[in-house]
Amino acid sequence: MVALGYTMVYGVLGLINFAHSEIFMIGAVTGIEVFRYLGNGGNPYLILLLAFIVAAAVSGTVAVLVERLAYRPLRRRGSKNVLVPLITAIGVSFLLQDLVRAIEALWHNEFNLQYPSYDTFNYDVLSKLGSPLGLTLAVKGLIVILVSILMLAGLNYLVNRTKLGKAIRAVAQDMSTAGLMGINPDVIISRTFLIGGSLAGVAGVLFGLVYTNVTPYSGFQPGIKAFTAAVLGGIGNIPGAVAGGLVLGELETLGGTYLGFLTGGNFGSEYAQVLAFLILILILLFRPQGLFGQNVSEKV
Repeated sequence: MVALGYTMVYGVLGLINFAHSEIFMIGAVTGIEVFRYLGNGGNPYLILLLAFIVAAAVSGTVAVLVERLAYRPLRRRGSKNVLVPLITAIGVSFLLQDLVRAIEALWHNEFNLQYPSYDTFNYDVLSKLGSPLGLTLAVKGLIVILVSILMLAGLNYLVNRTKLGKAIRAVAQDMSTAGLMGINPDVIISRTFLIGGSLAGVAGVLFGLVYTNVTPYSGFQPGIKAFTAAVLGGIGNIPGAVAGGLVLGELETLGGTYLGFLTGGNFGSEYAQVLAFLILILILLFRPQGLFGQNVSEKV
């Protein structure tokens, strides 16, 4: 879900929005605030649903503001230097990290935040089935799977079956021609950031639900992995981002499980994190277009 934000923005603007990892982090922090104020004695599933909605709204709004205040002025200035928006994205990333840290420190005098642990979210849904292989699946893991599938299905429908999706694809193919056909590129780009930011917000709540601990710097590693997944699948390719995320997740899981065995105990499961960076380097070296290739339209 985080990789989709990278790939959507790149598909429309050709921009690697490194601040997207902090949009994801803001969603996770927003989810904690919702649980903090509503979590005493309430229905945890209703609170989680509200956390999804509020986090999507906050992260989407922040993403739109980032585009409006940081990227749009650069685009209107017509700079051809690709390093300018890249450096701007990195600067916005640091700004959002420290802004969230300052807000949480002033508001709660802490920025190492913990999601509440509900027994109902930790219940093993496979225990009732008597899994013969000893497999486990907590309710929160099932929630991650179901919400991810629903969000991906919704995004696929929006991009391929709606007028907004058609406008997004038109702007991605040729921004100037789309403008001549009555499409306002600025509006479409803003809505693309809104969609990507909302997905990242929901993903942030799911991250907090599973890993429980969230800080202003929690977006860095998932952001790098999401960017790697987008490149692995073919950045600018939405199905490729989904496939890239799944492939990267499986590689990390297998690496964490068997790395110690394959290296005679010299490297433990903690080195599985290195796989994301190693895969990114190998892809850029041998297949920079990704597994599924980048969506590139030929303009005549």
